[in-house]
Order: sequence, then structure tokens, then C-alpha cells
Amino acid sequence: MSQISIERSHSLGLETARAKAGALAEKLTRDYGVECQWEGDTLQFSRTGVDGRIEVGEDKVRVDATLGFFFSALSSQIEHEIEKKLDKALQA
Repeated sequence: MSQISIERSHSLGLETARAKAGALAEKLTRDYGVECQWEGDTLQFSRTGVDGRIEVGEDKVRVDATLGFFFSALSSQIEHEIEKKLDKALQA
């Protein structure tokens, strides 16, 4: 298993950042079959081989993901893709 942790600062405020995380979750659901559920300001996500969470704060967003055996071999590519999608989602 492999761990991915990414943190980004933002100046969007909590509500806007939460809305953008929600839009990102919808895209992940459509594109990759990821199941998402909000628990407060934390978005839990999962699919076979991947579990994680997106913690949305007033000025930071943190993504933590655990990759199963199959996806561990692709961890650097997956981390890069998450960084790219997160940076795009947090653009003002």
C-alpha cells in the first residue's frame, strides 16, 4: 500500500473551497467511479483500491489517499494527477 498526502493553501474562503471540492468530487465520480460523501468539511472518497479524504479549511485543502496494491505501482502518476486536478480546482 502507498500513501499520498498533498496540502495546498488558498484564499477562497471555506464555502468557495468546499464548493470547488464538491465539483471536483462530481468529476471524480463521473470519470473514475469514485464514491464520495461529505462528513462536515471533509469529503471522504473511495473506490476499489483507493480510499481517502479531502479536508477543506478556511485557507488550506489537504488530500490524503491510501492506494491498494495495484495502484501503488502507479502512485507517482496518481499523485501528479491529483496535484494537477486540485490546483486547477482551487484556481480563483
